[in-house]
Amino acid sequence: MHQAALLGTAVKDAQKKVRYLNIKGSLVDEHTMILTAKDIVIATGGRPKYPTHIPGAIEHGITSDDIFWLKESPGKICGPGVCWLPDRRWPGHHIHGAQHPPPEQMAGLVTDYMEGYGTKFFWRNVPKRVDKLSSGALQVTWTDKQTGQDQQDTFDSVLWAIGECETKTLNLEKVGVKLNKESRKIIVAADDPHLCRTSTLSVIPVATTVFTPLEYGCVGLSEEETEGRHGKDSIEVYHAFYKPLEFTVAERDTSQCYIKVRTALRVGLQNCNAVVCERGGDQRILGLHFSGPNAGEVTQAFAMGFQCWATLTHLMETVGIHPTCAEELTKMNVSKRSGLDATVTGC
Repeated sequence: MHQAALLGTAVKDAQKKVRYLNIKGSLVDEHTMILTAKDIVIATGGRPKYPTHIPGAIEHGITSDDIFWLKESPGKICGPGVCWLPDRRWPGHHIHGAQHPPPEQMAGLVTDYMEGYGTKFFWRNVPKRVDKLSSGALQVTWTDKQTGQDQQDTFDSVLWAIGECETKTLNLEKVGVKLNKESRKIIVAADDPHLCRTSTLSVIPVATTVFTPLEYGCVGLSEEETEGRHGKDSIEVYHAFYKPLEFTVAERDTSQCYIKVRTALRVGLQNCNAVVCERGGDQRILGLHFSGPNAGEVTQAFAMGFQCWATLTHLMETVGIHPTCAEELTKMNVSKRSGLDATVTGC
């Protein structure tokens, strides 16, 4: 379904003199693949895969591709790995082998919300085997890496939420692009000549969203990354726990709806790309994190501000649209350093 939509986009692009080739290829040099071009963009994405070393994984498991073709509810799911898709659809499933990705605080808010609605997380556990019982149920055995003990439970479906980057056949090493040996992901540094840059020679801050039941969106650096690069005394973190209108009316738990913005304090502080910029008292925004309804929509809009070197002053002088979740970003005035309660009260 998604691929068909992409093909439709390709057809439209063709009408704009964009040539679409549905073929595979590998790099010959920096400017040549099957055709020759000034710039070549690597945007292969990834594909789901089965862990072939685990007995029963292929015979009794499914991947995210198979989800779209199921004729009935998958029931109680075991989802080894970390993936947004099973989290989003059905309650009563289990996530195995998950580890909190950075930033820790935001990941904790999302998983706490999901656990409140029936999802069980088994942290730092590794699947060992999958067996089909006479009842038709699937028995999963896994090992707790902290205790070394094996544990078991039964499920209706096992969805392998793991994947692999489609970079194996591209011959990227030949043109100097470094890859992670295990994941095959591209490794880039701030000074990497292959890295996508804007005309101002600053690295593009790419916004992203995790589509869990409580969405999480971010753009820029995490709090941990900012402190590591600039020092804790050089940044300010503003945050707020807010109450979405749709949660309030339905009397849903709002304790995990949270916003965090980091700004620079010193003039001449280098940003993550080692580009010197004057921020003065305006405090340039280095990172924005948002958990709550429609986080993707909110983050996408604010991502443009990062291209314009947005500051806290810009944010505070923006008139919010009431009642929306996005308006909470324009009202933030409590810093973590102050130790004051960041819970939003009133409208």
